[in-house]
Amino acid sequence: MAVQAPAVDGRATEGAFKALAKAFKVPVRELTLVSGTTSRSKLVEITGDHHDRLQELLDS
Repeated sequence: MAVQAPAVDGRATEGAFKALAKAFKVPVRELTLVSGTTSRSKLVEITGDHHDRLQELLDS
């Protein structure tokens, strides 16, 4: 995904988290950055079972 926030002081990561939380209809607190703190590529874990929602997003 692309976000408009600059990659300064974690604002881009925060923007990505907000977009992911909105897409998965979960609070941001359910997202955990697993790796990629300073990288353009990030691995994020979402707490709970969201397989159905992921499939909906992939199908759309």
